[in-house]
Amino acid sequence: MFMLNDQADYRTPLEAGDAEILSAEAANEVERFLRHREGHNVTPLVSLPALARKIGVGSIVIKDEGHRLGLGSFKALGGSYAVIRLVLEEASKEFGREVDVSELQNDDVKAVAAKMTFACATDGNHGRSVAMGAQFVGAKCSIFVHSGVSAQRVAAIARYGADMIRVNGNYDDSVHEAARVAEKKGWITVSDTSWPGYERIPGFVMQGYTALLSEALRQMPEPPTHVFVQAGVGGIAATVAGHFSILLGDARPYFVVVDPSRAACLFETARAGHPVKVEHGEATVMAMLECYEPSLVAWRILSRTADAFMAVEDSEAIAAMKLLANPRGSDPAMVAGESGGVGLAALLNLAADKALREKIGLGPQSRIFLINTEGATDPNLYEKLIGATPSEVLSRNMERVAG
Repeated sequence: MFMLNDQADYRTPLEAGDAEILSAEAANEVERFLRHREGHNVTPLVSLPALARKIGVGSIVIKDEGHRLGLGSFKALGGSYAVIRLVLEEASKEFGREVDVSELQNDDVKAVAAKMTFACATDGNHGRSVAMGAQFVGAKCSIFVHSGVSAQRVAAIARYGADMIRVNGNYDDSVHEAARVAEKKGWITVSDTSWPGYERIPGFVMQGYTALLSEALRQMPEPPTHVFVQAGVGGIAATVAGHFSILLGDARPYFVVVDPSRAACLFETARAGHPVKVEHGEATVMAMLECYEPSLVAWRILSRTADAFMAVEDSEAIAAMKLLANPRGSDPAMVAGESGGVGLAALLNLAADKALREKIGLGPQSRIFLINTEGATDPNLYEKLIGATPSEVLSRNMERVAG
């Protein structure tokens, strides 16, 4: 499924608030915050020249977020950043002065954080980020997970000291339950999706993601011409499309938003021309993208900045995982989770279709930017799908060097 963006506001400027959230100044502040995080390192930008030659494009680079802050996902940048921002705001209010991130580990600031409880719903990665942020600042945390979240992913969140709450139903059901309980108990909801009246905190979450783009632009010799980014509720896709639009203006890359076919809420929203909730059917293997209702903030940005919307099948996502684990020629092996290689799956799909290649201007001069949004966040499932453990896949790179 592929569709060009035909929204009435396509290519119009972002709303002022959205532009501020995704501005260069905000991205610089996010990176300043990251310098105060233990374990922070710039994630690698991996080049796949053999694959680029095979499909007839100039270059393919993938930002590998499987290495981010020990969480194995780009989500490490969002939820924890929002938690830190909110604690600093509360401390500033209590002390009557602006409290800087450099003071976060001071006893008086930690005493403020200790009185705060953060809550969210998650498929796994966002909840780990929020829990990690709460542990870092010394706050309490309750994470709501739906029935489809694996025991391994629940355990990975619980390791950060979060109170885990199971919810019957799917991701959207857990979002509504988390918001309901948080409001009743006076907790602070840190969601990566937004709804009417709740946009500011999801904006912080999206702002946190800009760090990976700042890094990537420094790592690339030239900006990309085409970007394929997977979408759940749309937060990371909107961040990439919006931030690149602000920084690069008319020279921005052609941007394709990619959904799972079984949870294509952004594709169907684009088709309808307004936010829609799609029906829940058979679960998709792309668990981190299994969302049935888009974020309002994300859609508002994507309706202006996305050039096309498409959906990929589970089989295509798994094939992309396998290709990254068993690359062509001298390309390095990469561990990508079920949702991590979805942008690559979309690229391969379009590259094989002559008419669609021409429609989006994909050719020998094209510079492709993708994001491996997660590593093997469920190692057991990864091994089942790939036939090798994550460590066995990465050992192939050492074997190539030794050979």
